[in-house]
Order: sequence, then structure tokens, then C-alpha cells
Amino acid sequence: MSTQFFSKLSKNYIELLEDDEYYDITIEVGEDPNVKILRAHMNILCYRSPYLRRTLASNKKNKDNVLAHIKLSKISPEIFQIILKYMYGGILSLNGQDTLEILKLLLAADELLLQELVDYLQKYFIENKTEWMELHFELIHRTSFQSNSLLEIQQFCTDFMVKSPEKIFKSLDFTSLPEKSLVQLIKRDDLQMKEIDVWEHVIKWGLAQNHTLLPDPNTWSDDDFKAMENTLQHCLSLIRFFSLSSKEFLQKVRPHKKLLRRQLYEDLLNSHLDPDSEPTNNVTFPRSIRFDGIVELKIVKNLNIISTISRRIDKMIINNKFDHLRESYLPYKFQLLLRGSRDGFTPKKFHELCNDKHDTITFIKVKGTDEIFGGYNPIIWNTSDSWGKTKDSFIFSFKDNNVKDAIISNIRNTSCAVHYYYTNGPCFGSDIIIGASSESVNYNTIKCRKFYYEKKIRDTEDSFLIEDYEVHQITKG
Repeated sequence: MSTQFFSKLSKNYIELLEDDEYYDITIEVGEDPNVKILRAHMNILCYRSPYLRRTLASNKKNKDNVLAHIKLSKISPEIFQIILKYMYGGILSLNGQDTLEILKLLLAADELLLQELVDYLQKYFIENKTEWMELHFELIHRTSFQSNSLLEIQQFCTDFMVKSPEKIFKSLDFTSLPEKSLVQLIKRDDLQMKEIDVWEHVIKWGLAQNHTLLPDPNTWSDDDFKAMENTLQHCLSLIRFFSLSSKEFLQKVRPHKKLLRRQLYEDLLNSHLDPDSEPTNNVTFPRSIRFDGIVELKIVKNLNIISTISRRIDKMIINNKFDHLRESYLPYKFQLLLRGSRDGFTPKKFHELCNDKHDTITFIKVKGTDEIFGGYNPIIWNTSDSWGKTKDSFIFSFKDNNVKDAIISNIRNTSCAVHYYYTNGPCFGSDIIIGASSESVNYNTIKCRKFYYEKKIRDTEDSFLIEDYEVHQITKG
């Protein structure tokens, strides 16, 4: 068994630091007019700091018994005294320290290769100084990416840029970003930017690194394209080109086509010109844009499903095999009117919350399966025993929240698009039936079949149970 007495040991070493008799090295720290010469002990410095060990290797006491002497002009006397106390006694006190001074302490610890202190201070900033770092983001970003050790601070910067890119690009000189920072940013799936904006920022960054190039690629020579390609060699493969619309591809990418690999460009061209062409296996999916402010959904986890439904509402072509790879089309805000697990599963509650509401979308999760289905009703709901007439309604189904295998079925008999009744929930023709024996009991008649709509959206017409359902009203965002 061993017992550790670190407290007394630390106290004795602090006393040694403060003693002016046994030192064997002097250190000149700071810059004019703030310069100070401090006394220390070579053995302790060498074993505590790899940087000082290398520096002192050529500054040992000579034969004439002259003390070793080194200069550390980049570190202030105040900061170095804190570091000496840490190296001698393992003591660090940040009480009363200005945040900017703590940052200088972190950078000094990084320079001296004091990894234990570097790790502690990075964690301290992230846990206690988040708001300060966001307020002084340009300083934090610039200084952290000048080092190969401040990885946690770098990660904080990248995360912040991913979540709030619009704040950064308005205040930060984007073209001055180190390549490492730019690559870390654009490789993220959760970068909250439109892909066309990512592409345009990458081009701007590349132009800033090639000052002789004009912004118009029509003026570039083959050598100019080669220079730009070399500059962007680590960025081009991270652009999700298949997410761009045809218009964006034509206007923004095509003029720069010599930057792209020939096969990639041909595949992109085919994806826009031939709706029946098949995507290659290595196509990257669109970035995961947050639901914030768009839709409050628990049943649907894939934003591309919302995009697909929105395209259909706006009568956009959705039979292209690349649609699920295109960037999300999100022109609508979704207001939750009803959620079964929150409000109940009775017709009475449905009519109470949804009657007289137009432009509604219903999502239904089948209990015990991966099926989600529902429909869009552009007209109102009510309790009359009648049919709702519209040519714009449609029903749909998905599995596993996978938009690739979606079925969307348009109304065929426009006179019977939706069915109203006081003991019904959201019924679409006779194709999606949700009913109960009375208005105040839970739904007990639930099934899907092909009747007034064009396609069959479920493999079986058997009745089933609902795990949950939601009704949303949509409005243009």
C-alpha cells in the first residue's frame, strides 16, 4: 500500500520557486515595456515542458558557471508566473482572471506543450465561457486554428458555424478561413446552409486564394481552371452537387464545369435531363436541415418526406428518380392542430380542433409496422354527412420514413375527395377510412383501400390500429 502526500509536496515546490538561492536559470519574459526576468530551476522546467526541454538543451550552464538564460517574448510576465506556479506546485487559480487573460494563458500553455493544462483550459472555456466565445468568435476561431492541439476549441467553432452560418458569414472574413476549417465545415451533414450557398462560398474562398483570377469563369484559361482546381482539391468532393436544382446547376455550376471530374459532370447532366436515369451508389444525400420553425412532427422523422409532399402540393414534378437526392423544398410552415397521443383518438376531438380548417395534412402511424400514410385536404373539415369536392387532394404512404419508396395517389373522382361525418376522423374518399361507433369513443374502424384515388397505397385492406396520428395546417412560410 502506498500513501500520496501531494499537498505538502506542492507547498514545498512553491517555496522552492519563491526561493532566490538555488535557482540555475533566468527567463526573460514579455515585450517592452512589460519585461520581467524570472528565476527558475532547469530540471523542473525540462521535465514539465517538452518545449522548454528542447530550448534549454543548448543553454545549459557553461564552464565559467554562468547561469543559463532564455527569452520568451510572446508570453507576458503575468501569464508566465501563473504557468510557473502550475509547473512547480500543480496549482492553477483562475479566480479574478479576465477571460481574455485566460485565453492568453491557454495559448501560452499550448506554446509550451503543457497538454494537461491545454486540455483543462479548453474544457473550462467550453463549459463556462460559451457566450464569450460566440461574442469574440473571430478571435477564438483564428487563434484556435493556428494550433494543432486546440482540437476541442476548433470543434466548438465548427459546431457554432454549422448551427448559425448566417451569423458567421456576416461578421467573419470568410475568405480568410484556413483550409482545414473550411473542410471541417462543409463536410458536416448538419451544416444549416443551402447547398448552392455552400458552393458559392467555396468558389469565393478559392478566388481569394488566387488573387489574379477574375470572378467570371468565362475569362479563365485552362491554367486558371487548373490552379483553382488545385486550390479546391479538398473541397470539391464535399459539395452535394446532386442536391442542386436544375436552375442552380445551369447558372452556378455549369460555368465552372472544368473544375469537376468529367464523369461527375456527365452524371449531373443526366440527372437533370433524363428523369429515368439511375443515381450512382456513391451519391451523397442532402444535408440534414433542422425542423425548427418549419414543422413540429413526431411521426415523420425525415424532412425529405415534408419536401416531397410540399412539391406535390405545388404541383411540381416528383417522378424523377433523383428527387430524394435534391435539396429539401420547404415553402410551408406546419401548425400542429391535433396529435392523437396528446389530444385523444376520438372523432369529437378531431372535429373540435380541425373543423373549418383548410389546407391540412394528416399523418397516420400504423401500430406495429413501419408504415406511415395520410393525405392532403385543401378544403375544410366538418361534421355534415356529405362529400368534400376538390381536384387538389391526394393521399400518400411511406415506409421506415424512407422517401425513396413513397407512393403518392392523386384524386380520381373529384366529387368524393373527402368524406364528412360526425363519427369520422380525417377520411379521404373511401380510400382512407377512420371512424368510430360514436363521436366520443376511440376510432375502431380504420382501413385503407383503392376506391376514389388513383393508386393503392397499402398492400392490404385489412383493418389496423393507429399508434399515433397528427393533423397539421400549412401556410406559406
